[in-house]
Amino acid sequence: MTTRVQPITPVIRPARRRIPEMRSQQILDAAFVEFAEHGLAGARLDDIAKRAGVAKGTIYLYFPNKEALFREMIRTTIVAAIARAEANLGDDPTESAELRLRRIGVGWWAFLRSDQFQVVQRLVIAELPQFPDLMQFYADAVVARGRKLVGAVIAHGTARGEFRAVEPDTAARMLSAITMMHAIWCGRLQCFPELASATDDGIRNEILDFYLHALRPDFSARSDDDSSRSKP
Repeated sequence: MTTRVQPITPVIRPARRRIPEMRSQQILDAAFVEFAEHGLAGARLDDIAKRAGVAKGTIYLYFPNKEALFREMIRTTIVAAIARAEANLGDDPTESAELRLRRIGVGWWAFLRSDQFQVVQRLVIAELPQFPDLMQFYADAVVARGRKLVGAVIAHGTARGEFRAVEPDTAARMLSAITMMHAIWCGRLQCFPELASATDDGIRNEILDFYLHALRPDFSARSDDDSSRSKP
């Protein structure tokens, strides 16, 4: 008896459409340039797609609208910078608060002097008031998180006696104002031409030295006060 061998029918699977993993970043990079040139309100998805070299419909696979693109741009720039600062903070309770602040300051100042920050900051100041939802997102994801990070270091320094008693959130806001304003001035040297001859490291160290001096306990004033109390 002869056994008939059934022919094997190959299984033909439908071709799967593969989307490169870098496609999302391509779109973000293109959006960054469009936002820089035309602003958030003026940028068009058609132009972003053209710059990214993709079809407009491809953008919708990743981002439903321009607002979502902006949110992701903030997450991959400023929020990522804050996350790096949090990761580098360390958890050694014996480490000085001054050392922690200087470490945060080095990384943060480098980001503030980047082209990314200059673009984002212009958008935040000029356009976010027109987009309340994005403004709230920025306030929560960037401002509040950054102040929480610095405020924790201030509280650590106060508990160790390195810093005088200050409200941590207020002190964090002061550092943010000083550093961000200087970063803007460095990009507009016509306002402060003397900054043109200064190095980035030099300006950063001036800011940190000034700020830390304001936080340190005033031992001389305390000594004068104590001596006056001891007099009959």
